[in-house]
Amino acid sequence: MGEHKVMANDRKRLIILGGGFGGLHLALALEKSLAREDDVDVTLVNDENYFQYTPMLPEVVGSDIELSHVVVATRQLFRHVHFFKGTVRTIALHDKRVTITEGLNNARSLDIAYDYLVIGLGSVTNFYHLPGLEKDALTLKTLGDAIRLRNRMIELLSQANREPLSEVRAAMLTFVVAGGGFSGAETAAAMNDFLKAACKFFSNLDARDVKVVLVHSGDVILPELDAKLGIYAQKIMAAAGLDIRLKTRVLGYVDGKVQLGDGGSITANTLLWTAGVSPNPLVASLPCRKERGHIAVNAYMEVADWPGVWALGDCAMIPAPTVGKFYPPTAQHAEAESKILAGNIRAAIHGGDKKPFVFQELGKVAVIGRRRGVANVLGIDFSGLIAWMMWRALNLSLIPGAERKLRIMLDWGLDLIFPKDIVEIGIDTGPTISTEPNGEAAPVGSADPSNKP
Repeated sequence: MGEHKVMANDRKRLIILGGGFGGLHLALALEKSLAREDDVDVTLVNDENYFQYTPMLPEVVGSDIELSHVVVATRQLFRHVHFFKGTVRTIALHDKRVTITEGLNNARSLDIAYDYLVIGLGSVTNFYHLPGLEKDALTLKTLGDAIRLRNRMIELLSQANREPLSEVRAAMLTFVVAGGGFSGAETAAAMNDFLKAACKFFSNLDARDVKVVLVHSGDVILPELDAKLGIYAQKIMAAAGLDIRLKTRVLGYVDGKVQLGDGGSITANTLLWTAGVSPNPLVASLPCRKERGHIAVNAYMEVADWPGVWALGDCAMIPAPTVGKFYPPTAQHAEAESKILAGNIRAAIHGGDKKPFVFQELGKVAVIGRRRGVANVLGIDFSGLIAWMMWRALNLSLIPGAERKLRIMLDWGLDLIFPKDIVEIGIDTGPTISTEPNGEAAPVGSADPSNKP
């Protein structure tokens, strides 16, 4: 006798909102278990059709790896989990429905009902209403951000190579990075290496002309690590030519000047902001308890007062065993959360014991320049080449898909042999013209070749 198949309308509908670290790895865990069963439909919703490995965006900026190799096509990872490319607009917890827009310009709106919901919408950059930042500062949250920053560096090198005025030239070659955490410090180091290496392709530039300034509000950069590792990182980065400003805040970016909290300013054509993030704005609209602006969940990642709703990743606050403490929003934690949550969801649907999330981080690592890093692994501090290798090993292990792992390893090998790639990745359309069938020019006004999208 054949196995009985449950009709589609009898299936339990589980929707995962967000395809970042938490959402994607949860879907991967469910792909191997719950999504294979006949009575559950698992759907992952994300506004891009790929997963981007954000910890490696500085490697894209620094031309250490090919830009497309930090992204993985989401659909290729699943056979049983359904993937829906769309932007989440509203979440109606009372009605158990979410509104999603899709298509070109998000023109089509859909209401989707669910039985169970996981919120993993991540975080967004927060400029804190500082003057000029929203308009002119760059960010580093997406692959597009990394491409934009890399293009900016190459274009400014090209302009500075032809610029006769020393003050204008100096502003072009000054790059300010706000925020000395992992993202800011690693990106500043990658930018410095790239800019200095690229100078040799410009006849009028010298590596000493480039100035990368890292502005950090704390006493020591990389506050997530021990202070002595941060001090070591500062020495290595300063020796490589970075200008590190400690106990200093960026207060604005007006008329090409980065305004500082100590009353000074830095004239620069580029400001990269990595000093603040907040949960996805949709979180604020949810009728559930918040903790520091994040969704408050219990140790099982359940949203209080909303049975069948869970949250994980950057948008959630998950309590740690120490009273009053919460787990940090890192890639390691998100992946570990997804494994526990997959089991808890199965327990909620089919019965069984759920498990609290308890996790001991293996370690923290940061790259601070070419073949240099700092790390704390299992309570032991490392620095230099060995920490740099640890960084690569850890991040390679977290990237989904054997193909991407292999491509990145090949990129790293080629980077040891070949110079930095200084190609600007343009997305503009090619030039066009309108002519009459006989080949003569079209009447004046029928086309404007200068009008580019």
